[in-house]
Amino acid sequence: MLAASGFLTVGVFLALVLSRRASVLFALTLVPIAAALASGFGSKLGSLIADGLVTVAPVAIMITFAVLYFSLMIDAGLFDPAVTRVLRWAKGDPLKITVGTALLTLLVALDGDGASTFLITVSALLPIYQRLGMRRIVLAGVICLGAGVMNMVPWGGPTARAMAALKLDSGQLFVPVLPAMVAGILWVLLAAYLIGRAERKRLGVIDVAVADRAPLTGAEKVRFWINAVLTLALVGCLLAQLADLEVLFLLAFLVALLVNRPSWQGQQELLTKHAYNVVLVAVVIFAAGVFTGILTGTGMIKAMAESLVSIIPDSAAGLLPVATAITSMPFSLVFTPDAYYYGVVPVLAETTAALGGDPAAIGRAAILGQMTTGFPLSPLTASTFILLGMSGVDLGDHQRFIFKWAFGTTLVMTVVALATGVL
Repeated sequence: MLAASGFLTVGVFLALVLSRRASVLFALTLVPIAAALASGFGSKLGSLIADGLVTVAPVAIMITFAVLYFSLMIDAGLFDPAVTRVLRWAKGDPLKITVGTALLTLLVALDGDGASTFLITVSALLPIYQRLGMRRIVLAGVICLGAGVMNMVPWGGPTARAMAALKLDSGQLFVPVLPAMVAGILWVLLAAYLIGRAERKRLGVIDVAVADRAPLTGAEKVRFWINAVLTLALVGCLLAQLADLEVLFLLAFLVALLVNRPSWQGQQELLTKHAYNVVLVAVVIFAAGVFTGILTGTGMIKAMAESLVSIIPDSAAGLLPVATAITSMPFSLVFTPDAYYYGVVPVLAETTAALGGDPAAIGRAAILGQMTTGFPLSPLTASTFILLGMSGVDLGDHQRFIFKWAFGTTLVMTVVALATGVL
């Protein structure tokens, strides 16, 4: 009964969002609340929601100060020189801009953290897309693809969870899939080329007049270099994980505010200008906390995992790793990363081992497809709302646009993994 309620809840949510019959905020909150009431958890509803909100609170705090920080940096002109250089190199060619987006994302995403990747890449590239009239959905989609592949690194979320759940090291789990990961990177670049070619066909090569920037005054130069050093220091701290993300962004924002907007009036103008984006993203993240809190606390996610495993016949054991690789990406729209890696993957690995297979193959298969924790497609992953909130893209539109390319990445890597014998 719980499994059926869980599948129905997720199905109704996805149907409402993808058909655009309801906003993400409405669907994330009302649908699970209705499911909890119908399943007899009305008396526990308050505690379930509270647990979910506590879980996502650090993410909401982090994105609040991150959006404010990078908005302040954009207003201060920190990224203007980079935008000017990229525009001069691309010469108004949307194809070059799109491929460049993929390359930049692949580089920045080496840190294995989706949140910082999205914050850095969107902040740097969104002004260029706006300048050329390119669609924001292209920006979000290509960043999604690049970050998804790079999220396979051992310090990224999926691989780290798989190693912990199956008690494997990176030599057993990650190193064997390196050829498949390289194939995935090549596929992402090909996808970016094809998407960019379509964007070039739509817009043409635009004759962008790149005007020389007015010389900065002495005070402006000082502020520019302080902002640059501060941002580099922030990125370095993020990569080194010296503190929680929300703490780093809070401190960086306070310093940036003192440097660029020291007066009360200037600070009020900044908050007023960017309040809409901050509130919209934070509210959606808290709504996602309601959704995951109810599905986890009621036991629906656990019941869904057990029901899926129970329908696998013994004769299909040999195909289990391949089936895991192919299905794990769509399943990430249903399960949170923790639920999948700590709930589903161990059971699949145990089943494979009992039938004479290699349980490590299940872990490798899972990370080939579970990249929607890095592919920000899943409404159950907080980083999804960081990317979409900063780029201003609707979740349903984003899923329709990029799903086929993201699933293609999984299929390409699965074929290479089969060819190299790691599955």
